Amino acid sequence: MKEISLFCPYVPKKDILKNLDETLSTKWIGQGPKVKEFEEQFNKTMNYKYSVMTNSGTSALELSYHLIGLTQGDEVIAPILNCTAGLMALKRLGVNIIFADIDENLTIDPIDIERKITAKTKAIMGVHLGGIEFSKEVNHIANKYNLSLITDSAQHHKHCTGDYICYSFQAIKHITTGDGGMLILNNEKEYNRAKLLRWFGIDRDKKEKNNFQAWKHRQMTFDIEEAGFKFQPTDIDACFGLAALPHLSDIIEKRKSLSLLYNKLLPLDKCIPIYGGSYWLFGILTDQRDELAQFLMTKKIETNLIHLRNDIFSIFGGKRQDLKYMNNIESKYLYLPLHTNINEADVEYICNTIREFYE
Repeated sequence: MKEISLFCPYVPKKDILKNLDETLSTKWIGQGPKVKEFEEQFNKTMNYKYSVMTNSGTSALELSYHLIGLTQGDEVIAPILNCTAGLMALKRLGVNIIFADIDENLTIDPIDIERKITAKTKAIMGVHLGGIEFSKEVNHIANKYNLSLITDSAQHHKHCTGDYICYSFQAIKHITTGDGGMLILNNEKEYNRAKLLRWFGIDRDKKEKNNFQAWKHRQMTFDIEEAGFKFQPTDIDACFGLAALPHLSDIIEKRKSLSLLYNKLLPLDKCIPIYGGSYWLFGILTDQRDELAQFLMTKKIETNLIHLRNDIFSIFGGKRQDLKYMNNIESKYLYLPLHTNINEADVEYICNTIREFYE
């Protein structure tokens, strides 16, 4: 009996090695021409204009907080069910994180967002959890109250809307650069500022024009006006992205096909499916969740919750808040294997095993 893992990275090895061979034949293995090429290809694929690659999706989020100008005492409304990584920079800034409830798709609830807006609210963070888009009503609320909308699309590799759109290319995402991210901006001014900030505040384009010499003819070739970060990616990272990006539509299509098969074969009277968008995760709501997960483990089928409600972590208060839907489904949600290394026979086996448990 083979083990069916919950996640598995998509690695087009032949194409990656071809790109790496090109890069390793030059002097560039840090940020160089491959990063710029990946940004351009990402813009073309996703229909964007201003893309800034970073060394992680978390860095892309932190860069967006800096561009907004979030500071101590400001409030940001975020979903209660989310990866905690993107919130750590908010804690370091002294920003008050206001948790909103989730809806039936496990994405942020627009009704609860509007209830929690105050004079101190500066931004809303919407998360396309599991590849499922949050409600478009979130965009309308952000516009209505003149709030910045941070779109966390780490788990959703499709075109998105928002003031600051953040992607992740961490190992198990649809496509990966090993680790990496992308920040999408809506205007040239912030795009140029973000490019400076990701590399210590240094104008890399200006340095390149001067052959990366900091001193020329007894004069500085560049200046630094704003303290930046070490958020730049490498050309090695970009080699992975350039190899995988042309396959993205096929990756999503396979995930969709497997998700539809799950939906067809699962005992829907026992399991409520949660999936859609770009199909990064396939979730179910089910009674006897923990017993089912244990049974599947004995059959070498890996499952997980992926994310826990954020309020139970000590850093965010360590106490369950009164969030009706989150409280209702906390003991019911579970994610099943979904990636390009499983096939229809695997999904059939998983669904038959779940039926066996309930029968």
